[in-house]
Amino acid sequence: MQLTDVGKLQQTLQEARTTIPGVEAAAVVSSEGLTIASALPPDFDEDRLVAVTAAMLDVGQRTRTELDMGQLEQVYVRSTNGYVVIIPAGNDAVLAVILGKDAKLGLVFLNLKRFADQIAHALEGV
Repeated sequence: MQLTDVGKLQQTLQEARTTIPGVEAAAVVSSEGLTIASALPPDFDEDRLVAVTAAMLDVGQRTRTELDMGQLEQVYVRSTNGYVVIIPAGNDAVLAVILGKDAKLGLVFLNLKRFADQIAHALEGV
């Protein structure tokens, strides 16, 4: 991937952080568990987010396969301090976001789908 492509993805992620209420951090992670692009707060550990994303994606994929549940649409974890949401962004990547505990999930899911589609489209051109 060219540097300009990564820059466009980072701009898209930053836009998601600023336009979707509750999004605190966002990253595009490859299906191999590597960071493609991210928009994270300065004190946020990118490696930890990517590792957790890969683990959650693996569990989600195995669950849907074992239970014959079709395509994976999203994986999320809810905790007392917020959420982690992972949604596919094309065939070989996912969009992972950290949400604050007061995030409005309906609005977030609607907007994340739009951003995931933008990311998938950008990755197709690579």
